[in-house]
Amino acid sequence: MRKLLKYLNDYKKESVIGPLFKLLEACFELVVPLIMANMIDIGIRNQDTGYILRMGSILILFAVLGLACSLTAQYFAAKASVGFGTALRHDMFRHIQSLSYAEIDRAGSATLVTRITSDINQVQSGVNLVLRLFLRSPFIVVGALIMAFTISVKLALIFVVAVPLLALVIYGIMVVSIPLYRKVQKLLDRILLSTRENLEGIRVIRAFGMQGRERDEFKAENAKFLAAQMLVGKISALLNPATYIIVNVATIAIVWFGGRETYAGGITQGEVIALVNYMTQILTALVALSNLIVSFTKALACANRINEVFALEPSIQDGDGVKKVTDKEGAEQEQTREAAAFHQVSFAYPESKVYAVTGLDFSVKKGEMIGVIGGTGSGKSTLVQMIPRFYDVAEGSVTVDGEDVRNYKIEELRKKIGMVPQRAVLFRGTIRDNMKVGNEDADDEQIMEAIRTAQALEVVEGKPDGLDTLINEGGKNLSGGQKQRLTIARALVRKPQILILDDSASALDFATDARLRKAVKGLKDMTVFVVSQRAASVMQADRIIVMDDGKIAGIGTHDELMKSCEVYREICLSQLSEKEVGQHA
Repeated sequence: MRKLLKYLNDYKKESVIGPLFKLLEACFELVVPLIMANMIDIGIRNQDTGYILRMGSILILFAVLGLACSLTAQYFAAKASVGFGTALRHDMFRHIQSLSYAEIDRAGSATLVTRITSDINQVQSGVNLVLRLFLRSPFIVVGALIMAFTISVKLALIFVVAVPLLALVIYGIMVVSIPLYRKVQKLLDRILLSTRENLEGIRVIRAFGMQGRERDEFKAENAKFLAAQMLVGKISALLNPATYIIVNVATIAIVWFGGRETYAGGITQGEVIALVNYMTQILTALVALSNLIVSFTKALACANRINEVFALEPSIQDGDGVKKVTDKEGAEQEQTREAAAFHQVSFAYPESKVYAVTGLDFSVKKGEMIGVIGGTGSGKSTLVQMIPRFYDVAEGSVTVDGEDVRNYKIEELRKKIGMVPQRAVLFRGTIRDNMKVGNEDADDEQIMEAIRTAQALEVVEGKPDGLDTLINEGGKNLSGGQKQRLTIARALVRKPQILILDDSASALDFATDARLRKAVKGLKDMTVFVVSQRAASVMQADRIIVMDDGKIAGIGTHDELMKSCEVYREICLSQLSEKEVGQHA
């Protein structure tokens, strides 16, 4: 929790004023029993109505002042806690955005959602309560104890015994419940993951009639969450009864021994009532403190989970930047520089002991179209994901324009690359909004040019609102092929030097796929990587890289590979007839 206190730096004034006004309210509250004692010992005993009215007026004044102080404290505490939560949420979102695929894969998107929403809300609530009650409740307890000593040292010893017992109970319950709250939040992660998968795959679930099984699985997850919540709730619920028992026993002891002292003339009746009031104040303060402890315990568990996210250091850091060259040097280098090259590259996914790809060594010229083909799990996507540094190589190096990708600033590198992932992702908004993700400054003419190249013109023209057509979350109001073509258009709007189509035409029919490849190949000075499991999608590429079990099984044209690469020949003949293979040659 201490690490997160920096988010209160902009609210130092509010963080001080809130507790101070609560302490001022507590001071008014501590004076009330003494006034009551005087009303009983002087006003009521002497039947002095005027004195009773004067003391009553003072009590009303203190009540008004206490209310004003409480409202002021509430306002500043709320302002500080909401500001704290907002700053923390922004910083955490920014940190998550900086994480590479490796860290996001390791943490899991479901738990990251829980931590940026539920966990931060719990911490924000904890900060609010701490600012209002953390100083007030102990101040009331200590203040009531001191005031009791000013009335009677003997009877104040009852307070001396009761207060440490109360502290011990609170501390014990806090120690037991913190790990349990952490477990509860982890179970909440699992429920969120289950819910998210269910909602995303609702069509598949209904198609296979899996609603019953999904309900049972969700019920089981929910039952575990309920059991954990019930356990921690029962333990936390012990706080109030335990404190009530101790305080009530102490109150009985005060009345019992106070009566004896009054009979002996040691103290007055009003002072006994004052001591009982002080014990009641301690009880009220501890009830508030118990609620604070429960909330703070949750906040502490959530703060640890938030710190775990901040502890995830992005494995991919900005490079120092590529050295600027003069126009003349740039023109000379342009003739010889490779668009991209792999130099003995090997890579393993995090927490995996087996390399996903090994010994990748090849170069790609500017304007070349490279096909990448291979079986499932052969390393095709892994290969292209290292070009924009979604993952960093374990061994060797990847270069773009002759520079190691690790030397580039990440933003500078990714501006050169247009990436179309396997899963077409569109965002809620208009088609125009989605196209401008590739280039914010693109005008309608540039957008339409990219749409035509991506063979998505019929998608736009078929909608009454054209570019202003609203796309639902995830593009659910579009077909798979329409989404794929629009994601390709979005990448083309950016006018990248390198375009990566990672199996991004799998939902297209063969005719549309062929037109798309022809249009993309006609783009001047753009280097294109076409990753596909379809032999027909890569046959016309300038060169084809054949992947098999994480290694390059062959590189060359279609004709060359049909003669020299057994893996490629098997793929082609498994998908096409010998006549079709010959026609494409």
